Amino acid sequence: MKVFRGLPNAAARAPCALAIGNFDGVHLGHQVLLSRLREAATRLNLEAAVMTFEPHPRSFFAQLLGDLSKAPTRIANLRDNLDALTLAGVDRVIVEHFNAHFAALSPQDFIQKVLVEGLHVKWMMVGEDFRYGAKRAGDINMLSAAGKEYGFEVEVLAAVQDKGVRISSSSVRAAIAAGDFNETQSLLGRSYRISGHVVHGQKLGRTLGFPTLNLRVAHHRPALQGIFVVQVHGLSESPLPAVASLGVRPTVDDSGHVLLETHVFDYSGNAYGKVVQIEFLQKLRDEEKYVDLPTLTAAIERDAQQARAYFEQRATASSAAISASDRI
Repeated sequence: MKVFRGLPNAAARAPCALAIGNFDGVHLGHQVLLSRLREAATRLNLEAAVMTFEPHPRSFFAQLLGDLSKAPTRIANLRDNLDALTLAGVDRVIVEHFNAHFAALSPQDFIQKVLVEGLHVKWMMVGEDFRYGAKRAGDINMLSAAGKEYGFEVEVLAAVQDKGVRISSSSVRAAIAAGDFNETQSLLGRSYRISGHVVHGQKLGRTLGFPTLNLRVAHHRPALQGIFVVQVHGLSESPLPAVASLGVRPTVDDSGHVLLETHVFDYSGNAYGKVVQIEFLQKLRDEEKYVDLPTLTAAIERDAQQARAYFEQRATASSAAISASDRI
């Protein structure tokens, strides 16, 4: 899959079937849309392309208004979204920088300069609530009329539902924030994970007796924060049990930077520079600020004990299930 930061240059442009959206989390609703996109691209002998945005348009406008509480929390980082788009069969992704210039494009300029001249769109699929252009003035009727004028086809996908409820990024965010990872998995079609390169940290965890794998979180409002039972993929053939903290570490850091710290049980290898996936299994508690390091260390010890108990109970249940199946 090819990834472009902004519109491809003239030499890299190719006729395409296109889907536009934020695709945060690439949930099951997105996956239905992307499957239709892939089918159309194959049928019409076009490249399957996706245009997405960094930052999220709502985050841009929230910052413009000076009220970051109006920005949506982020389900996935760009790496994980791109991996999911690759699995969906997308050939190219255009990561458009959403800024004041892009936000000010009129609906007509968006169609002509972006869709027609910039991307050579021949077929498009959009959701039923798709809007575009300055002040969201463009709608599906205008887009369909432009398609007839410029020679591209527009298809509209109705909302994808699960048990009568629309599958959306908002519903995924709500499930994650509630620590309901079973519901999150049912909406995503896969377990919830965050991936990244292991980076060097302050080595404080090692000093406290709990060395951690550190992953930077680029966005400041992840969909979840707190202490979690997790398992780590990428360090061995099978996932490793662990406990993780995702947040701003208020006891030891006042910068506000978000960090994902994971203590892998009984692991002593060198993981620096490796790409790992942290799979979230259960939330233990919210992040807290402690009065001193001994109090923090005691809290981490309790978290580790709870996480180990989780894995012991899961192993016992798995063994019981195997024994029961053997008796059948």
